This record gives sequence, structure tokens and C-alpha cells, in this order.
Amino acid sequence: MRVASLVVRVEADYSQQFLDPILSLLVVITAVNHQRFGYDATYSHPRVQGCVRILEDDLYLPTEVSHLLKRDLGQVVFQDPYASLNPRMTIGSIIAEPLVVHGGYDRQQRKDRVQELLRIVGLHSDDERRYAHEFSGGQRQRIGIARALALNPKLIICDEPVSALDVSIQSQVLNLLQELQEEFGLTYIFISHSLSVVEHVSDRVAVMYLGKIVEIGAVDDIFNNPMHPYTKALISAIPIPDPKRKSKRIVLEGDVPSPVNPPPGCRFSSRCWMAQSKCQASMPELEEASSGHKVACYYAD
Repeated sequence: MRVASLVVRVEADYSQQFLDPILSLLVVITAVNHQRFGYDATYSHPRVQGCVRILEDDLYLPTEVSHLLKRDLGQVVFQDPYASLNPRMTIGSIIAEPLVVHGGYDRQQRKDRVQELLRIVGLHSDDERRYAHEFSGGQRQRIGIARALALNPKLIICDEPVSALDVSIQSQVLNLLQELQEEFGLTYIFISHSLSVVEHVSDRVAVMYLGKIVEIGAVDDIFNNPMHPYTKALISAIPIPDPKRKSKRIVLEGDVPSPVNPPPGCRFSSRCWMAQSKCQASMPELEEASSGHKVACYYAD
């Protein structure tokens, strides 16, 4: 996956607020082929224009992010396995719905595909006649994964897919996602607040603060050599499973500013111990600190 440039048509006053979440959505990826990531966002007044290039296809975005999810380039595994499945539909109907919407399958082909997908995610083929309330949380998330796989996408967006599950079930779902990635050559955009999950599943990581990417790099670079002050604070909060070792915890002061009305300049400046007048005056851009490792900070070290 490569984001070559971004083309979005929105009013100038909202362009920056709109572009940042889209870029953030695109950059947090883990790819089975360890594909190199890069992006270039260009702005113009009064409207922003560009395109997103994914798998050699130019994807022109209207002002709704949902249009980003083309049939072959993006399906979603949602955070809540309970709310994301229609309680009035059988599991077979839920998984087959993308096939119905996009067409190209008759009734028997849809039935065969649903049974195949159920087996792929570790469920029984005859589960297609049951309803969502008859399954556990982990099983429901497997059903959500089966639905995301229905159209054979190249890209799946995983929106905190294990945060609502018990720890023991989380590992099962994460292992399933990695097995599917290896089997089908999938690319994941994996969104998570859990640092342990991020470290486990990711090839490259983007760290965000108030909707703005502040650092991006290979997973080893982010966890072993964080450069942005916010990333350093995050990494310092990870417990060390050794009672003889003590880590220096970085405790941030102050409250998180409103994302609707962020502070001027660097959005982290109001809580950063390194902030100086330059930080409030202008927004630092992502700059390459080392090969493949970019950071948005004037005083990164």
C-alpha cells in the first residue's frame, strides 16, 4: 500500500481538520509483505485536490470518508462485536450481505461462500442459521471478520477489534487475524489504544495526538527509540515485567485540549515539557529523522 498523494475537495476552513484523520487512517498499517510506506499531502487554496493511490488504483475521495472503502480495497472489522451485528438477521444473512450488495453471486454461490467463510474463521458451517445473540463475544468478532473477508479485499480496516474482548479471547482473535493475513496476503490498517497489541501486530506504527500524526516509523523504532515527547510518554507508561528494573515514568501535566478547538501551533505544546515559543507559533511538519522514521517536533532527539 502506498499513499502517493491526497486529493480531497472540501472548504478551505475545514481542509486541515478533514485531511488529518484520513491520513491517520491510512498510515497505521501492518502488511504481510512488509511494504514500504510513504505519503505526500499537498494543499491548495481555496480547495484541496489530490488522490490516494492504493495498489496502483487512484482513489478519488469525496467529502465523506466512507467513500474511501471501495469493494476490493477496504472492509471493516468493528470495535463492538455486539453492536456491529444485526440481531434480526441470521449469521448467514449478515455475512452474505456484502455479496448481495455488490452482486455477482447467485443464491447457491452465496450460501457456499458463507459456509466457506465460517470454516475459515473457525466456526461451523451450520452456524449460518443461528442469530448473533447465540454467540459469545469472541465468536461474534469472528463473524465480523468473516463478513469483512466476503469480497476478498486486499485491505481491511480493524477498528480496535479486540478492545471489547476478554484478554484470553483477544489473543485468539489476534492470532486469527495474523493467520488470515499470511494466508490471503492481507494488509491491515489496525487502530488501537493498546500498546501491547500495536507492538504485536504492526510492521509500521503511526502515533497520533488530537488527530494529528506526530511520529511514524517501524515498530522497533517507535518502541525502542521514540523521538516525539508524546511518544516517549506513551512508551514510558508500559509496565516492565521485572520487579528489579525501574523505568522512569513521564507523567503529563494538564488536560487534553479540545480536538474541536486545538491549541495553536503544535497540538501537544500545552502539555509538553520541551515546548518553547516556536511550538505555539507554528505546526511542525513530519520530517525524516532516520530511514523510514519521521517525527513532527522541532526539538526531537
